[in-house]
This record gives sequence, structure tokens and C-alpha cells, in this order.
Amino acid sequence: MADTYELAGYNAGKIGFGRRPAVIVVDFQTAFTDPQYPLGGFKRIHDAVDQTAKLLDVARRNNVPVASCYTGYNSAADMPYWKITAVQEQFFEDHPCMEMDKRIHDKKYDYVFKKSAPSIFFKTPLTTFLTKHGVDTVIVTGCTTSGCVRASVIDCFSNGFRTVVAEDCSGDAEEQPHRDNLRDMGRRYADISNLAECAAYLEENRKRNA
Repeated sequence: MADTYELAGYNAGKIGFGRRPAVIVVDFQTAFTDPQYPLGGFKRIHDAVDQTAKLLDVARRNNVPVASCYTGYNSAADMPYWKITAVQEQFFEDHPCMEMDKRIHDKKYDYVFKKSAPSIFFKTPLTTFLTKHGVDTVIVTGCTTSGCVRASVIDCFSNGFRTVVAEDCSGDAEEQPHRDNLRDMGRRYADISNLAECAAYLEENRKRNA
């Protein structure tokens, strides 16, 4: 069956990788990766953490910039109107669910900062960080695909970066929203890739620019 979107001209070819990549990690904090917390028990997110850890090993080995964020607030006064109970009750600076998951975190290498909205770009230092490093290609990982990852992809695209989503390094509570949002982002804003392809690109790009 023909895809109505593609018949109308969506998904018109690949954007492709550029010359100066970075990897960004959206919200792999323990709130989403530790089963003791209400949002921490989703298998697809845990699988994505494991895959992202492999990609980050390649990135660090090849001196690729890595930026990670967590969502958190000082108090209810500076929190937007989230409709998620766990966020309302736990996402505060003094709560242990703010900690970055140790599987993906290297405090000596990664640039880590707090965000207050779905997108990793919204009112954060990320664009300055990427510009300083001359980045033209951003590989997006994290959770959740249908929420903060999608918001981050749209802002990444809007800031003029080549945007790539590593699909097996992104997780959601359910498979269908994960697949639906990947498909839609791939029609409009980003290339949908995977760990193997992104890792190979990072290795080859380092050799090419050596």
C-alpha cells in the first residue's frame, strides 16, 4: 500500500552525516532507568540505555563531544504544568532520581546539565556547547521517544543541525508510540539510524579527519 505522506513528498531522501558529530543523551537519569521509581521499569528504555552505553564508548574513544541532560526543578514554583505524577512529586534537585545512570555517564568526559522542559535545547547551554565544538551532526539518544526525544529532535532540526536518531538507543514505555514517532520524525526532521551505523560513522569519520 502506498504511503500517503511519501506520495505527497515527505521523506524526500536522506540528510546524511556531516563532518563534526556529537552525541546527545536525553534524560537517562535514574528516574527513568531505576525500577524503584514509578517511571523506571520500562524494558524498552533499559534496552536503550544498554545500547547507548555502547555508542558512547565509541564516541569517547574517538573524541566525539557528548552532552547529557536530566530533567529537574528547584521547587514546584518553577515546574511547568506536567501531567505526570512522578514528575510532580519527585523531579526535584535533592531527589536521588536526578542522578545520571552510571551505564551512560562519564563525569570526566560528558557535559551534563539540567533541563526544565521536554527539549534538551530549550533554554539550556547545549547550542553554545555544540557551536564551540564546530558540530554539524547531532546523534540523538535517550527517552522517551514520543516525548522528550521528539521535542529535542525538532529543536535540533530547528537549530540547523543534521539530526540523526539512533532508534535502538532511544526508548519508550510502549513499542507503538516509539515506532510511530520514529517514523514521523524520519518523514520530516531527521534520519533514523541505529547503533551499528552510527558507531561505524564515528569510527570512519575520525579516520577521515585525522
